[in-house]
Amino acid sequence: MKKLFLIIGAPGSGKTTDAEIIAERNSDDIVHYSTGDLLRAEVASGSDRGQLINSFISKGHIIPIEIAIETITGAIKSAPSDVILFDGYPRSFEQMNELDKFLTNDTDIELLSVIEVVVSEEVARERVLGRARGDDDNEKVFNNRMKVYIDPLAEIQSFYESKNLLKKIDGERSIEAIVDDMEIFIESKI
Repeated sequence: MKKLFLIIGAPGSGKTTDAEIIAERNSDDIVHYSTGDLLRAEVASGSDRGQLINSFISKGHIIPIEIAIETITGAIKSAPSDVILFDGYPRSFEQMNELDKFLTNDTDIELLSVIEVVVSEEVARERVLGRARGDDDNEKVFNNRMKVYIDPLAEIQSFYESKNLLKKIDGERSIEAIVDDMEIFIESKI
């Protein structure tokens, strides 16, 4: 059975970097995926699903939840190790609901925890605008990404807290401290 950890956090929270470091340190046992990377890889593969995904992405449309769930769960099931860190999902109440429905009916994947890397909006803004890697790292885009993250957050937190699955980690410390905390927590669950 695959053991799944979802890692959520604001833009600039460091969730992807944290997950990458943990997966690198434990490369025999843990693999890391992010939604965006998986979808881009599927498109690059030229598969039928990749072409379908591209038909939405190329027009700037959101990919239907069913297609995202199929892509995510397919990657999880075929992952080279049994422990999977998945960052950036769910991003909406609907995504969370659909994933929960899928996991309830699937005995191959067990969701062990949802880890929230918590940072203030000020820290997130400073990090994202400070790194300014591309066109999407500007004030207007940051504000939109932050709103998209925060709007459903209370519902997502409440849902996973009710299932005793939510773990909050302070993301305003050094990367080493955050990663060590997260790694110890993950090991305690597996």
